[in-house]
Amino acid sequence: MKLLSFETVTEGRRRQHLGALVSGDADSGLVIDLTSAAHSLLLSQGLPSAQATEQAAVLCPPSALRFIEGGQESRALAEAAVSAAIKSGTEKSPDGAPIRLNAADVTVLPAISKPPLLRDFMSFEDHLLNVFPKLNRPIPEEWYRRPVYYKGNPSSIGAHKQTIEFPEYAEFLDLEFEFALVIGKSGLNIKEDDARKHIYGYTIYNDFSARAIQSAEMTVGLGPAKGKDFVGAHVLGPVLVTADEIPDPYSLTMRGWVNDQMWTDGSSSAMNWKFEEMIAYASWNEQLQVGEVFGSGTVGNGSGAEQDKVLNPGDVIRLEMSTIGSLENRLVRNKPFIGNLEYPFKRNMGAR
Repeated sequence: MKLLSFETVTEGRRRQHLGALVSGDADSGLVIDLTSAAHSLLLSQGLPSAQATEQAAVLCPPSALRFIEGGQESRALAEAAVSAAIKSGTEKSPDGAPIRLNAADVTVLPAISKPPLLRDFMSFEDHLLNVFPKLNRPIPEEWYRRPVYYKGNPSSIGAHKQTIEFPEYAEFLDLEFEFALVIGKSGLNIKEDDARKHIYGYTIYNDFSARAIQSAEMTVGLGPAKGKDFVGAHVLGPVLVTADEIPDPYSLTMRGWVNDQMWTDGSSSAMNWKFEEMIAYASWNEQLQVGEVFGSGTVGNGSGAEQDKVLNPGDVIRLEMSTIGSLENRLVRNKPFIGNLEYPFKRNMGAR
């Protein structure tokens, strides 16, 4: 199933939805609203109206995170509801809520909004081989020993087709083309052989980066922080594809363009650290939560830093992965660049 989170506006009121993309793509395909379809199916099975409404809202809620938390019971109802909606061709549920929608008529939301945690790894050696020589540094030996990661801000998630605003401290931006998973089953001390059971699905991840402030922050030995966590910088989408739809996650093409110029032609097959290893390491004496996002790190040539390129306001970035689809964003500058990296509320450092 390809889960599409989206928003509609009716009479000035915004409503969040979760749908199944059953044909086409996230720009113009056919979407079945899971809550409405479930409500319609339950009514057809003879449930009283109030009970059908409640059960549809609980098992097929408009939130991807809440839906994932519903586990197999939610998934089973959703699949039955989608099948019934396709077979019947019904446009609306008995209460008048749309069941079938065109993706072109809705606003796509992040594949998952406000996940409990975002962990971003470094799994592609090609990326490191491209970047570290530019820093006049060797790849740290520790990278070959463990799948390291940083934790990003779960409230800074962006969506397909969302315009991403330059933070005022960034003269230029960069992209990082990544592959991501969403955890569907919590766990502690998960073994590699069992790790696949904890993966709910996969999506594309564009980890936008403000390199100058990122570099400055990380000289202290912490970060990245402001370099990664500005509004909308962690873009996830366009859909969340359930794991059963991608039996081999290490065989997907990864191609990226900036303003229709190809920057990236890679594959998830080049991941030196696999998701199973990341899950085992992250859960080592630590509880993983349902809905957590794991980023793969940047595929080789999946960033401008590797190619001596930068992103400017107005640039359009399109990232494509087989089976998942195409993730696109345009960059804008709404606040003037402040011209330096100084924190605006300067602290008096005193004599040294």
